[in-house]
Order: sequence, then structure tokens, then C-alpha cells
Amino acid sequence: MTDLTGATWRKSTRSGDNGGACVEVAMDLSGVVAVRDSKDSRGPLLTFTAQAWTDFISAARRDGRVS
Repeated sequence: MTDLTGATWRKSTRSGDNGGACVEVAMDLSGVVAVRDSKDSRGPLLTFTAQAWTDFISAARRDGRVS
């Protein structure tokens, strides 16, 4: 299990006021990126290798889903 002690979670500045339908990302962990539901900070989360996260963001940008 990934130790999330001290993780810094951030939400997109583009999330706006959409009723909380957002995710938060912690990228300051050793070797992994963690993602969680912003409405349930104690709930389940996903972890990705740093490379898998980079690949995901690159693909989303190519598809015009992330700026």
C-alpha cells in the first residue's frame, strides 16, 4: 500500500462550481501518482506509476480533453 502521509492533494483550477464532481491528484509521492474523488477524501483512490500518469495526460491532451 502507498503511504499517503504528507501527500499534497490538488484539484484543477478549471473545476469551478460544478457540485464537487472533481478528482484530486497527489503528485508529490515517491514513484506514484494518487487520484481520489474530491467529495470523499477518505474513500478509495487509484495509484499510477509516474510514467503511466504522464502517458495518460499526454493522451488526454492529444484528444483535446486536457489543456
